[in-house]
Amino acid sequence: MNDEQTEDELALPPLVYVPCTSAEPTDGELTLEMRQLADGRLALPVYSALDRLVNCCGEGQPWAAVPTNRLDEASASAPFDVIVLDLEIPEELRNDDSTEGGNHV
Repeated sequence: MNDEQTEDELALPPLVYVPCTSAEPTDGELTLEMRQLADGRLALPVYSALDRLVNCCGEGQPWAAVPTNRLDEASASAPFDVIVLDLEIPEELRNDDSTEGGNHV
């Protein structure tokens, strides 16, 4: 996707893959990785497939599989302004966590 889309404009699949700050939960909870957009808004990047997350974020990016209907819960605990789908992260800004792997929420 080239153009940024908001949650209201997105047709999200029932399950999305979300970048996390670490593959290991802290106190039983995962911390989802937010991104600051050029206009200052805080975005939650989500990916429609695991291969898209790997292609857009790199192989070392920790992730969680999150049911789309639980994204509101994520917003309540860690507020964000917008959801962006399949956002390509520049290589110099990618999380290169050496403890590769995913987690499921």
